[in-house]
Amino acid sequence: MLKVAEKEFWFVVGSQHLYGEEALRSVKKDAEEMVTALNKSGRMPYPIVLKGLAVTADTITNIMKEANYQDKVAGVITWMHTFSPAKMWIRGTKLLQKPLLHLATQFNESIPWKTIDMDFMNLNQSAHGDREYGFINARLGKQNKIVVGHWKTDRVMSELADWMDVAVAYEESFNIKVARFGDNMRNVGVTEGDKVEAQIQFGWVVDYFGIGDLVQVVDAVTDEEVEALFSEYKQLYDFDYGDYDAATWEAHVKVQARQEIGIRRFLEQGGYNAFTSNFEDLYGLQQLPGLAVQRLMAEGYGFAGEGDWKTAAIDRLMKVMAHNENTGFMEDYTYELAVGKEAILQSHMMEVDPTLAVNKPKIVVSPLSMGDREDPARLVFDGKAGDGVVVSMADFGTHYKLLINEVIAFEPTEPAPHLPVARVLWEVKPGFHEGVHAWIEAGGGHHTVVSLNLTTDQIVTWAKLVGLETTLIK
Repeated sequence: MLKVAEKEFWFVVGSQHLYGEEALRSVKKDAEEMVTALNKSGRMPYPIVLKGLAVTADTITNIMKEANYQDKVAGVITWMHTFSPAKMWIRGTKLLQKPLLHLATQFNESIPWKTIDMDFMNLNQSAHGDREYGFINARLGKQNKIVVGHWKTDRVMSELADWMDVAVAYEESFNIKVARFGDNMRNVGVTEGDKVEAQIQFGWVVDYFGIGDLVQVVDAVTDEEVEALFSEYKQLYDFDYGDYDAATWEAHVKVQARQEIGIRRFLEQGGYNAFTSNFEDLYGLQQLPGLAVQRLMAEGYGFAGEGDWKTAAIDRLMKVMAHNENTGFMEDYTYELAVGKEAILQSHMMEVDPTLAVNKPKIVVSPLSMGDREDPARLVFDGKAGDGVVVSMADFGTHYKLLINEVIAFEPTEPAPHLPVARVLWEVKPGFHEGVHAWIEAGGGHHTVVSLNLTTDQIVTWAKLVGLETTLIK
């Protein structure tokens, strides 16, 4: 399983010396209690580390410089406990290269009307401090996240956790490396794109390899390794022999096992965490990788077919953001147009992500008209139900654009005994006619990444961090 490097978030508390040392001791005590409670809540996906009080410009600047330097730090959370003069924040905020979240909260939930005095007012003036701090972030053009509400509420904890996942994905975006096995599918427009601009804007490294480079690694896999992996398949999946005799069926599945081991080995050796294949570029491979690709996607590798490296990178990015749960590469295939039942059937030639499976997958061997190779093995299953978000990235020549559509996935109710691929069904928002029309009009591609774990807000938050234009269909 691909793992993200250990990450943490720094918690910086805004205040000043104006209110005296006793007030600052109270500020620190409240901050310590807040951070401890957040970490013990079980709601935070990554630990929060209190970095002291930001009471001078030099202190703030040094904290932000250190946050940039420490790879372990995925982002900075700021809280204005008191009024914190914004000019102190200018230098440090300008230097900060990590995601920033402004937590607009205060330690106490309610105003203590029976005891409130000016000491309390001076100490607990987050409403005052938030405006001052918010102004300077707006003036500096920081694409920071703002979360509002009492810090103990479910809403605030949920928004904070969601942002943490986005911030980690933002950092990991600069570690995304895509291996292209072969080039793009011929004559297809949407899979093309400027790789240099993608590296500048998003941090993605995209490298081409001739299919022969992969074939050498696949051919070097031993029979013993293949048999061991095939035994693992027996434990995890149902076997559907169909019309094949057992020996032929198992031989075809073992081809995929050999490819799985070879592709993984190739990716690990090169430090790649996403890849593409192309059924028009298979010289030396016995089959188009299907089961092999699905297994690697389930481990967290980003993938897209037909050489679509942009979608492979987005797939890896969203898998990081979603902790590799219910998230994967998808393709629009065919419509359901019965009135009142309108939906889109999502699938691919074979490579549908098993993290979306609602039932136990079965291994099926079936002919594939594309690629002119042996009948390949693949996992077949039905997709889960749930609210989701679908994205597609396109290069419009002058800039990249990300299309976002919210969907409602549902489990298929009709059997499809002759369909030898996994299937996912969903309805699009705000409605089928409006949603499909808007997607096509905006230039949305047929290759997408869907997640039933992420939200539109998380995708938009990441897009703002990298200066990516978005078109939201909802």
